[in-house]
Amino acid sequence: MSQTSTVNQTKVLITTSMGNITVVLYNDTPLHRDNFIKLINQGWYEGSNFHRVINGFMIQGGHRKDGTQDPGYTVPAEFRAQHLHKKGALAAARQGDQVNPEKASSGCQFYLVQGVVFTDEKLNEMEARTGKKMTAEQRQVYKTIGGAPHLDGAYTVFGEVVQGLDVVDKIAAVAVSPQGSVPLTPVTFSMKILK
Repeated sequence: MSQTSTVNQTKVLITTSMGNITVVLYNDTPLHRDNFIKLINQGWYEGSNFHRVINGFMIQGGHRKDGTQDPGYTVPAEFRAQHLHKKGALAAARQGDQVNPEKASSGCQFYLVQGVVFTDEKLNEMEARTGKKMTAEQRQVYKTIGGAPHLDGAYTVFGEVVQGLDVVDKIAAVAVSPQGSVPLTPVTFSMKILK
């Protein structure tokens, strides 16, 4: 299931200390697209690092090199049913529902989904637990490509990896602190818009 055509989409090169990742930004999530482009052009992500890494789930970045975690604003949610948390999805992190009932995205924090491949049985369990039914196409994506379906409709997906999924896997597999998800050796990155 192709979620979108990459024609006329902005491409971003994420150069990491473990290899390169290329993502496209979706045009039907313009608030997130334009904000991401603005931050990249301002150099927000230069020399930043993936500060939260959970193997089998996702890798998260978004701090400035100086440690600033928040640009001082949020971005309104732009949920689109066709944009799934499949492996390689680019999505916006956010504060929890209890303090953020409108599910507004962080102004700068993002993650790339690694996820896992699901069986029908596991997807059935998830549907029963969440009360949300998946379409046949969604189930096929999660049974073949994999991802993190429990995040659908709760976090804005605004792009996807088109090159470098192997790099996402490599970063997700780094050793992390015993008490958390912080890489023991920083995985740094910078970004630029590809014309």
